[in-house]
Amino acid sequence: MANFRHEIKLLLSYPDYLALKPKLSALLPTDPNAGPSGEYFIRSLYFDDVNKTSYFEKLAGVADRKKYRVRIYNQSDETIKLECKEKRGDRIRKRSTGISRECAEKMSLGDFSLLDLYDDPLCREVSALAHGKLLRPSVVVDYDREAFLHPVSNVRLTFDKALHAGIKSPDIFDEQLTTVPVFADGSIIFEVKYDDVLPKFIQGVIAGARGSKLALSKFTLCRDRLAAFKPKY
Repeated sequence: MANFRHEIKLLLSYPDYLALKPKLSALLPTDPNAGPSGEYFIRSLYFDDVNKTSYFEKLAGVADRKKYRVRIYNQSDETIKLECKEKRGDRIRKRSTGISRECAEKMSLGDFSLLDLYDDPLCREVSALAHGKLLRPSVVVDYDREAFLHPVSNVRLTFDKALHAGIKSPDIFDEQLTTVPVFADGSIIFEVKYDDVLPKFIQGVIAGARGSKLALSKFTLCRDRLAAFKPKY
């Protein structure tokens, strides 16, 4: 079972990102999963129930809550993850398991039946929610991620850039999926996650960042952006 971790989240202007990135690059290695550009593309399909519980709990600041999603990387179906991001007080954790493309495609259409074929607690949990609370596709979230790592306390620092919301379709495998930007000014989300203690030199770098604390999640930001387009799913 994954442990709960601390999370710091800031919204940076593009110039502030350009000022902060070299400081991290000089101190920390990048994520080995990134390509030559140092970035990788993430696309997620988030789910919510008919009452939009995940959305409204986030807006209300409910201390203990969960969000469910299917996630792929670099437009590939090589790795497809079913995930639950859970918040408990001021800590977060992520649980995940691999699923097939067929399963993910059916889930994007609101069909969760193939989850019953997996002997996995997260699959059973999502299947139960699909039946009990009518879980359904909510919004596709796209962004480019640049990540830096430090082994002490499993520190992970990420710049999430070019946040976009998908419109018209929940098909995460559609390479031509129409998306719209969330931030017109190119703002970037900076996140820091760690287990117990954040090393002091990293604390110093973060303290010098000129971003503002971000209360909203990518899910709620994209859901709000999508609302203007009156989606059919």
